Parts: sequence; structure tokens; C-alpha cells
Amino acid sequence: MAQLTGHDHDEAPSQIRIFSLNCWGLKYISKYRQERLSEIGRQLALANPPPEIVGLQECWTQEDYESIRKQTQHILPYGKFYFGGIFGAGLAILSRWPIEESGMYGYPLNGRPTAFFRGDWFVGKGVACARIRFGPGVGDVAEVFCTHLHAPYEREPHDSYLCHRTAQAWEISKLMRGAAERGHLVIGLGDFNMLPSSFAHRLITAQSPVRDVWRELHPDSSVGAAIDAVERARNRPIPSAEYNLLENGATCDGSFNTWRWSEALRKQLDKGQHVTIDKDTPDPRAKRLDYIFVGDGGYAPEFPSPRWSVESATVGMTQRHPTLGCSLSDHFAVEAVITRAPGQATASTRTCSEPGSPSSPSLHKTSSKQVSPNAALAPETYDHIIDMIHTYVRRERSQRSWRLIHFIVSILISIGCMVGVWWIGSRTYIGFILILVSTLNFGAGILDGLIGGLFVSSELRALKEFEWEVRNARGLVLVSEDIGSGERQSDNQMPSS
Repeated sequence: MAQLTGHDHDEAPSQIRIFSLNCWGLKYISKYRQERLSEIGRQLALANPPPEIVGLQECWTQEDYESIRKQTQHILPYGKFYFGGIFGAGLAILSRWPIEESGMYGYPLNGRPTAFFRGDWFVGKGVACARIRFGPGVGDVAEVFCTHLHAPYEREPHDSYLCHRTAQAWEISKLMRGAAERGHLVIGLGDFNMLPSSFAHRLITAQSPVRDVWRELHPDSSVGAAIDAVERARNRPIPSAEYNLLENGATCDGSFNTWRWSEALRKQLDKGQHVTIDKDTPDPRAKRLDYIFVGDGGYAPEFPSPRWSVESATVGMTQRHPTLGCSLSDHFAVEAVITRAPGQATASTRTCSEPGSPSSPSLHKTSSKQVSPNAALAPETYDHIIDMIHTYVRRERSQRSWRLIHFIVSILISIGCMVGVWWIGSRTYIGFILILVSTLNFGAGILDGLIGGLFVSSELRALKEFEWEVRNARGLVLVSEDIGSGERQSDNQMPSS
């Protein structure tokens, strides 16, 4: 492993360059996987100035990770590939500075095994955590959290996995808040699979003292794709492909990304033809799903004001493969430069002024003095989360009942088939059919019984834990509001001297 140089050890940087990319590195599924990820490593190595902290998502194989590590060793000598789930977490963190500690935190709520064609449960979604020391001072520590939240398969508020993604946003906000309270620089990055207008986004920026670097510099940027209702409500013209990159920070589904092209255009690429997209092409589907969150200082007045400011935020890795002509991933990267100026406070989090979704209630912070950093929201926001949990629990209880019923029925059918075989004998084709039906039926019943009896029960317990945390935070807010109301009444009743 490379050694920390004297310059790195003696002097903390005043500027840090951060890079995050969903690599789309699904083994056997993602087209040109090895060629694309190798080129991603080469482009990182050629970057000038180079990134200093890199988070990768959907880098599923050790082989692809080692390829990137080998090419970037001279600029990013430290790295960690994270393991989790059945097929791996797909997460990696690379750094210019030493990684003092690392860990993989698996989300308690993380999809369903029945949705095997989606794979979220099988890959063990979670948070890759790394504690990176970038200088000699006590506070010269960055805690990096790289994640990939559960994918949305329907639009909010009808997304059946909304409860899972909300729980995941709650969990990573706790991790980032804890790092800030330790006085460390917090860097949260990854494919969050959420729009800037989503409940999960607003929950993260309200529950932890972090800022979305893109909204920090582009507060009027889009809150969804132009075709989404929340963005249409703003009555903005359909943006161009260039505008989506420069102003809206769109990292996914944009016109410049070849993996979102029509089949006809992709066939032209496969034939080696050069295809270009005009920068003024209307781009109604592009959206921002990838984020970098930065924060430090915790909550005032107990903690000092933030020391790090956002200098720049850009969409990167938009170039195509030099020989294949395709985009390097189905996402573009998000890059940021943050600067530390001692004694200089930065703008506060824009949570309260961010636009909300018309399909869900606004997410407000509590106006009372916080007795706990976990109690940062108004009671009605916690009520909304609790209602979301109850709705999902009712669905899962119903699913569990039907699965267990299927298990019992499958046993009865299998017994019936065995009786039929005994009655007619096994020398006819009917006996073979009954045995086959009995085997397949019993196998499906056992699988459903295991899912209903084990997985759903485990999921319901995780939901109970989540609900307890939300109710506890809500109770702290109500206590704080009662104390504040009592203090105000006492002040009003004090006689004048």
C-alpha cells in the first residue's frame, strides 16, 4: 500500500475534489462491461486536476474494481471494495488519503426476495462507510458514505417501495448526522434513486446537517424530469440536452447518454457509425438521481458553523468510449469541489425553501428548540411517515397470509396427488403427471411458506423498529414544543419591574 507523503501528512488541504458514478457494471447483463469500466478507470487516471475522493456504485466484480484501482493507483493509492448481500454490494471508495476505518452497513429494509428480476434484495443494498484522514489535525477527518438506494419502479406516491426508500434515507441521514456531531467532514454520495423533489431527499437534508451540492449552487434547478408532474407544475419550457447537464445536473435518462437512445440509433453505433446529438435537442426525460451531500459542524449553537463551502458542482464522465462509441455508463457522474476557509460560515441548508411534491405533504422542520438532533421535523411529518409505514404493513400482512395459505394448500394438493398415484398405480403416464405436479406444487408452496413465514416476519420486525424511532422522535418534538410553550407563557406572565 502506498505511504502517506510528507506533504500530505504535514499540511491539510483547503480543497477537496469529490467524484461519484454509477458504473452499470452488472456481470453477464451490462453490455461491454469490462471495456467500459476499464475506460472509466483510464479517464479517472487522466483527470486534471484529479479527484481525491471517489465513490462508485454498481461496480459488482472484484475484477472491474481491481482494473480501476490499478489505473488510478498513482492518484488514489487507497481504496476499499465492499462486500454485502448474496451477489455483492457493488460499492467501492477510492481515496488520495489513508482509510483509517471502514464498514458496510446493510439497510434493514431492502426490497423483497420475490422480486428476483429486480435484484435489490439479493445485492444487499447498504452504505459503504470509510473514515479518511486528510490532514494532521484532530478535525482533519472525512467520513464518506457511499450508497445506492432502492430503485423506484413506480412514480410517487404510488411507488410500492417508497416505504423502503424512506427507511433507507432515514438510516443514512442518521449515519451522516453522527459523523457531523463527531466534528468530522461528512461526504454522502451515490445513486440515491430519488428526485430533488422527493420525500427521501427532503428527509435527508432535514434530518442531517448536509447540503446537496448541486442545489447549493443551482437552487432553481429542476426538481424532476420535464415530463414529471412536479416539474410540469413549475411551468418551465422543456430543457435542452445541454441545459440539463449544465444547469439541472441531470445524470440519468438524458439525450446525450447512448444507453437511452432508440434501438435504431444504437444499431448505428454498433455498426461503427458516428452519431451525434445536437446540444439544443429537447430533453424531457433527463433527471437527477445521483448526488453528493456535504456537511460539517452539526447543529448550531451547540456546534460550530460549517467550515466547508461548495465551490463547484458539475456533471462528468459524459465522454464516450473511444472505440465502441457508447457512453461509459447508463448514468453520468456528479463531481464537486469543496473549499475550507477557516472561520467562514457557509449558507445554511435550503431544506425549508426547497420545492415540495404536490402529491405529498410538505416536509417542515420543527420550530421548537431541539432536545435531540433526531427530532428535527414537525410532528405532522412524522405522522406522514407513520401512515406510510402502516399502509405498507397492511399490505405485507395480507401478503404473508396469502403465502401461508398457499403453503397449506400446496401440502393438501401434494397429498392428493400421492393418493392419486397410489390409486391408479405409477405405470401409466397419469401417474407421472401427478408426481410432477406434486413436486412442482410442493416446491412452490415451500418457497412461498418460507418467504411468508421468515422473510415477511423479518421485514415486519424491521418496520416496527423504524416506527419506534419515528414515534420516539415525534415524542421528543412534542415535549420540546410543550417546554417552549411553557417558557413563552412564563415570560408573558412575568411582571414588569
